[in-house]
Amino acid sequence: MTTIKFSRKDSTKFFKTLNRRVNDYFKENNIKRTGNWKLYGKAIFMLVLLLAPLALILTIELPTWAQIFGMFLTGVGMAGVGMNVMHDANHESFSSRKWVNKLMGSTIYILAGNDYNWKVQHNVLHHTYTNIQGHDEDIDAGRIIRFSKHTKWLKIHKFQKYYSFFLYGLLTLNWAVTTDFKQSYQYLKRKLSYGKFPNPATQWTKLIIGKIVYYTLWVVLPLSIGFAWYEVLIGFFIMHYTAGIILSVVFQLAHVMPNTEMPAPDKLGNIKNTWAIHQLYTTSNFAPKNWLVKFFTGGLNHQVEHHLFSHISHIHYDKLAKIVKHTAQEFSLPYNEYKTMTKAVMEHYRQLNVLGEKPQLA
Repeated sequence: MTTIKFSRKDSTKFFKTLNRRVNDYFKENNIKRTGNWKLYGKAIFMLVLLLAPLALILTIELPTWAQIFGMFLTGVGMAGVGMNVMHDANHESFSSRKWVNKLMGSTIYILAGNDYNWKVQHNVLHHTYTNIQGHDEDIDAGRIIRFSKHTKWLKIHKFQKYYSFFLYGLLTLNWAVTTDFKQSYQYLKRKLSYGKFPNPATQWTKLIIGKIVYYTLWVVLPLSIGFAWYEVLIGFFIMHYTAGIILSVVFQLAHVMPNTEMPAPDKLGNIKNTWAIHQLYTTSNFAPKNWLVKFFTGGLNHQVEHHLFSHISHIHYDKLAKIVKHTAQEFSLPYNEYKTMTKAVMEHYRQLNVLGEKPQLA
């Protein structure tokens, strides 16, 4: 695999200026870059949203419609915990205390994931090589969906604007069943890590124990109480499909859009921009003024700020956005943004259509 090298030449001193202004903001307001009571309160809310419906279903005899709705709420909670709790914690921005970040980051195990795999895929590959085909796995949907103009076009892609949103719901289901095992094998083989490289035996042990705990909670426990296998299977699918659609759409609205670029390195692996400027070209915000979107997505509608300052908790992104936007405009750099969620979804659909068209022959 080609080694990617970002330009080191920032003649305008954009990121140096932006960093100084962001540092001044925290210093002048005497606040920490990590979470505060707002984040901790939201974490409790999201964890209750994830676990309370399951507890009610397991302990109270509810009608079928209520059980289905309960598993839907659990799926919403799964996405909520992932974006608001696990995400900040595994970026080490949830708290200034390492043990708190580790504890909250471990919520990934009840979401079907594994912290080592997630940190490599997200913190290392996605945040470093954003939208670069063959390096950012988040734009690799296999052969079924074409997210990048650099991906080989297949006839089926003509129809991806019709079926992609339905497939988005399978994201966390794949995560639970196959993805983690494939990733652990590949990442360990490539010796990838976020921080200290883990002992392979330890990683495989953690992965297997994590899956046992996960399936015990969501499958074995309901079966042992007396639910039929098909009831458990349906509930499990509803939960994952709900979470999968939410998480997939949030990601796609930030990167697979008409206003974001998919840069390709030259033959030597060189990218023309510095890493920070690359983030501006490949990332987009959406619905920045929508309170509900901002609250539920864990600030991931402010993807520009998140990509530039992933070590800062999302509760600060609203304030940082003003600084980032002003600085980008001052340096004549893009600041990609869609004012509403509806507009962003429509534009993503349009981009799926564009990428689904057969490329013109040179």
